[in-house]
Amino acid sequence: MLGGINNSLYLISLSGFLVVAVMILILKWAFSSNNSVVERDKKIGNEDEYGLLRVAHSPTNHIEGEMLRQKLLAVGIKATLSQTKNGPKIMVFEKDLKIAKATLNS
Repeated sequence: MLGGINNSLYLISLSGFLVVAVMILILKWAFSSNNSVVERDKKIGNEDEYGLLRVAHSPTNHIEGEMLRQKLLAVGIKATLSQTKNGPKIMVFEKDLKIAKATLNS
């Protein structure tokens, strides 16, 4: 006699709210990124800490590095200008390393 005449309808509606509450908790847990809104300081690493990227050239400054990176992009080679502990480096994938070095030396 909880909900009046039809107790099963009352219990089904309460269980629906319970299911939605459990789903909300599961989805909040599953999709939480645990990232702060505040940006962390950038970590500068060694040349070997960049995964599949290899050093194609070591420019003296970022302006020269960006010009060389644009030269590689014009040829069709994906390149990244990264700041490492030893200064700026132009990084490319290993499969493009020989072509990139030849392009930059020409």
